Amino acid sequence: MWFENLLYHSSDKHHVTLAAPSAFYRDQVKKRYFSHIKKVLDELTGCDMHIDFVIKERQHTPALQQDNHPIYNDGASGPRQQDIPQVQVIRREENGFNPDYSFDNFIVGDNSSFAYNACLAIAKNPGTNYNPCLIYGGVGLGKTHLIQSIGNYVLTHGNHVNISYVTAESFTNEFIQAIGKGQSQQQFKNKYRKTDILLVDDIHFLQNKSSTQEELFHTFNSLYDSNKQMVFTCDRPVSELKELTARLRSRFERGLNVDLQPPDFETRMAILQKKCQMQSFHMPGEVLEYLSRTINTNVRDLEASLTKLMAYSRLLNKEITLSITMEQLKDSYSVQKEQNYTIDTIQKVVAEYFNLSHIDLKGKKRTKAIVFPRQISMYIARNMTDLSTTEIGYEFGNRDHSTVMHACQRIESRLQTDPMLDGIIQKLMRQIKEYRRRTH
Repeated sequence: MWFENLLYHSSDKHHVTLAAPSAFYRDQVKKRYFSHIKKVLDELTGCDMHIDFVIKERQHTPALQQDNHPIYNDGASGPRQQDIPQVQVIRREENGFNPDYSFDNFIVGDNSSFAYNACLAIAKNPGTNYNPCLIYGGVGLGKTHLIQSIGNYVLTHGNHVNISYVTAESFTNEFIQAIGKGQSQQQFKNKYRKTDILLVDDIHFLQNKSSTQEELFHTFNSLYDSNKQMVFTCDRPVSELKELTARLRSRFERGLNVDLQPPDFETRMAILQKKCQMQSFHMPGEVLEYLSRTINTNVRDLEASLTKLMAYSRLLNKEITLSITMEQLKDSYSVQKEQNYTIDTIQKVVAEYFNLSHIDLKGKKRTKAIVFPRQISMYIARNMTDLSTTEIGYEFGNRDHSTVMHACQRIESRLQTDPMLDGIIQKLMRQIKEYRRRTH
């Protein structure tokens, strides 16, 4: 009785509006069934849905609302599927897609052509030939750029495709919240198992997280059996992920695995030229060549150095010269790493600054007073040495490399919102350099 007189009115991603024939019907439905309706909608969409009601008296003949959606007469059993407005559920800004990450903005070189063409093929025909796909490579080489390019391409060219992009850390946090807050786990499952394309960034974060791995394993199987496209990124070949279950590792290896290598000189030059073009900024050729030859770590470092020079030029209204470039970047990537700073030096300087023992930084204690300095030490070590995350982790009490990566990510995240932290880190780095000069 109550549902026969309730009609669909409109919706967007997080809202559904239902039409009731009178205030009496609306109040009765809300009183009796509101929680049930919300529960089902939350589980079906994977979102926290908001439900509104409007009063629409039934018409004896079909009429049009203001938004041209029909209201059905008494003989209608409900809206026909073709009459319900098609809503593109996932939008760029709602799903974490950066519009700057597109295939057009990705500079292709010998180091990345295989991965680039594989991702473009997936974007054009998801769920066909290359499923799943795993993109792996070091920090700052373009993994996130490529995986988000797939999403941006599909959203531009796809036809109402439901696409989900998530980092492995966010996937883990959502899963924990679904359990801890007593929410319906079915809601979480439907969010990812009912998607057409699933993009998961940084799966190395899943190591040592057995419950999350279990959930992703079942999500993988559900999507794979339905021929839904999956793309993952990782900072190394999946075979090197030690704390990953064998069955999940085998799923990642089932499809296409492609790697990204550091760009060569010509590709680095092309990247800098493209960025200057996009920013409408003229940079002398000798400066671009110096940057391309000097900074050979990754694309992120390359672009960061260029951004610094652009900011210097615009804020001080000065033309960039080679001498200015060398002066501004003298403490940057290649120069820092040539100094061969040791983990022991970094630990001693940081520990002294925070009034701790450097033994505390290597120990097992996880109090806030120790964890934060430890994370800063790992972040500085990652930026001032050529050591891998595995090697750094070993120097901090034989910790796993994923702990080091998480520490670096936490500090990078805080740097975006806490300008004082940047000053602290710069001060510590200067003290580390001074300590080395005194002791050598």
